[in-house]
Amino acid sequence: MADDEEEKEYRWETGYEKTWEAIKEDDHGLLEASVADIIHNAKRKRQLDRKVGARLGMMRHLYIILDASESMSNQDLKPTRFLCCLKLLEHFIDEFFYQNPISQLGVILTRNKRAEKISDLAGNSKKHIKELKALQQIQPAGEPSLQNSLELALKSLRLLPSHASKEVLVIIGALTTCDPGDINETIQNMKTDCIRCSVIGLAAELYICKRMATATGGEHGVALDDKHFKEQLNMHIDPPPAATRLDAALVKMGFPHHALQSSATDTSMAVCMCHAVSADETVKLTSTGYLCPQCLSKHCELPVECRACGLTLVSAPHLARSYHYLFPVEPFKEVGYEGTPSICYGCQKTLSQKDKKIYICGKCTQTFCIDCEIFIHESLHTCPGCATNPETYQRSTERT
Repeated sequence: MADDEEEKEYRWETGYEKTWEAIKEDDHGLLEASVADIIHNAKRKRQLDRKVGARLGMMRHLYIILDASESMSNQDLKPTRFLCCLKLLEHFIDEFFYQNPISQLGVILTRNKRAEKISDLAGNSKKHIKELKALQQIQPAGEPSLQNSLELALKSLRLLPSHASKEVLVIIGALTTCDPGDINETIQNMKTDCIRCSVIGLAAELYICKRMATATGGEHGVALDDKHFKEQLNMHIDPPPAATRLDAALVKMGFPHHALQSSATDTSMAVCMCHAVSADETVKLTSTGYLCPQCLSKHCELPVECRACGLTLVSAPHLARSYHYLFPVEPFKEVGYEGTPSICYGCQKTLSQKDKKIYICGKCTQTFCIDCEIFIHESLHTCPGCATNPETYQRSTERT
């Protein structure tokens, strides 16, 4: 019976899938790993490798280069590599702008040996997600061109001011690239302009991609499955260390207030500046919005760059979410579970033998499970134990 079940599990009809759900070294169970363990270890390693006091690029400008070649129609990632990428990128863009509200992002598509800009650098996540959903109708074809894609991104990024952080994230599933010239010159230009290039491979590690990431200070990874792919994307949500040539500069910003249009400004209803040039038929006239403090132009959402005067419009919470990277929560101490009954301070879960490792805050000495530890460092950015302890919280705020 056991042989029949094993044969059914590995029948050829199921096809090849990058599951990696269980890796066993031998029959004695000396090594058992799962995708969850790989992801947790990667997150933990990323926290420990984070340099304390490193200068970060707060105003990020990121171009995502997405491979749409014939190899992206492979079904090792369900339903296909291309559709899986589009779905995970929607979540990534939402989270990217939530954690980096004053940053900008753009999307470039490469197929048939060409590169096409899907969306320009902008800070509106809805615009990018709308363009990604429209890409679900296209059919992957041809070969990608890494050099054409990098050159297209370079044309926009090299025009940015010296205080901006410039990045490129390449998602490639092909094992080849069709380039019109010497790609080494393009890599050298990216390095000269301080553009950080990172790569996520869906098939295997490519030498040219690894070399490009190493030369420009980026990261290179290969996705094992969709969960690991999502984790590889989330690694690029946190701002990387700033380039050595990144200049310090004062950036003029406006903090508009949200209010009804009154007789003091304008009594009529109007379309906001965000949709003034839009061809969307669903746009309606509104009387509310954010008024630019410099030219009194109306915008429906923040953050945004005023279309009339070019002033960057943000709110205080947006700056606060960008500011927390300067004072991250210190990594918790990792200890093995010794069998002593304890409760996670975050979720109030009783820790048992299933929790092989527990985490202790070095300031408040509270105990947390691995899920709460990851949530605190990646989303909450505040230790609940320290926040509920007035003395510990006061010491931490005085130090910052």
